[in-house]
Amino acid sequence: MMIRQTVFALAAFAALAACEPIPAPVEQSPEPEDACGAAGYQGLIGQPISVLGGMTFPIGTRQIGPNDAVTADFRPDRLNIEHGSSGRIEKISCY
Repeated sequence: MMIRQTVFALAAFAALAACEPIPAPVEQSPEPEDACGAAGYQGLIGQPISVLGGMTFPIGTRQIGPNDAVTADFRPDRLNIEHGSSGRIEKISCY
């Protein structure tokens, strides 16, 4: 008789544990597509890199040449200005 009560109690406990609500997943707000403000600098594309000398950019901005080594870490708030071997700005984006 004691075994039946124990089995019944365990079954009831298991049934109640299965009814525990599952917490809702925490929604992460997506990073804005232009978190670094690259849209404001698109007018520089096609300009010679010499125009960058007199400008001020956010802290952490990278000027990347065709053979420059860069880290692979993704930071959507980092402004990246890429120029090619022609000496002209080719791409401005956040990464």
